[in-house]
Amino acid sequence: MKTFDNEAVVARGNNDPRVTTTANTSALKTTNRDRHSHRQIWTEKLFRRVLFGMGVMMVVLVVGIMLTLVVQSIPSIKALGIGYLWGTTWDPVRDIYGAFPFLLGTLITSFLALIISIPFSFAVAIFLGEYYPKGWLPDLLKNTVELIAAVPSVIYGFWGLAVLVPIVRSFESSIGQQPIGVGIFTSSLILSIMIIPYAASLGRSMIQMVPSHLKEGAYSLGATRWEVIRSVVLPYVKSGLFAGVLLSLGRALGETMAVTMVIGNTSTIPKNIFQPGNTMASVIANELNEADRVIYSSALIELGLVLFLVTVVINMIGKRIIDRVTKD
Repeated sequence: MKTFDNEAVVARGNNDPRVTTTANTSALKTTNRDRHSHRQIWTEKLFRRVLFGMGVMMVVLVVGIMLTLVVQSIPSIKALGIGYLWGTTWDPVRDIYGAFPFLLGTLITSFLALIISIPFSFAVAIFLGEYYPKGWLPDLLKNTVELIAAVPSVIYGFWGLAVLVPIVRSFESSIGQQPIGVGIFTSSLILSIMIIPYAASLGRSMIQMVPSHLKEGAYSLGATRWEVIRSVVLPYVKSGLFAGVLLSLGRALGETMAVTMVIGNTSTIPKNIFQPGNTMASVIANELNEADRVIYSSALIELGLVLFLVTVVINMIGKRIIDRVTKD
């Protein structure tokens, strides 16, 4: 009798529309969930492939640029050899090409600009990141610093000729130097202003990411604001600060227009930082359109190849230093 009743209940349940509807709904939900999961997996794979493709494209682009420079530099490499790098004479009329004055001018202007800009960059980063992270004054200063990076370099060149060159000329007269105005020192001042935003912006972001409990622990032990910055904040963000400095140096090495307008454009080795000079970028900008011979244009392109390699080497050294600092 019980078996008959159970079979009747089962039969009645199978014929019950509510049970059938519930089963169909559950199956539909399972199907939709499977489709959604499959769609998520497909989207994840597609996104990963797109990212991988973009990364490969960046590598191919850099390698392509380097190969183009190498191929276009072959006539100069064959004709001038390795002596091109330390040759001190640049005379296109006699087909004599030495890149050492421009290599030296590039390194001097870039590193001098970096030395001048570092105190201002770190000061702005600490002020905005630690002392006044919010408010109308920090917002105004932050927007101003970011605007410095957005101003076209030719504007800096015009400003340098109109304002900075007369000031430098007066300064040179006061210290007994020939009052030229244009030269290595002037171009370094222009560059230092142009590269301040890179280290300052990155440094400010890194300082604001310092965990609050580290600073609060130092304050609870009686440390002053300066001691917290010196012993807690700066050690914590040292890799980020160095990365900002490296970014600024890369910007300084490749700057062309502003430097070209105020450096003096002479193809000789300057005797001091107040003398006119030239950088690799400024020589290329000034003379590439005038290169009427294959060896001349190839020598200028080889100069671009040297600039490219110098930038790569300096960045590799900087990355190695960042890795060591981070591990320490």
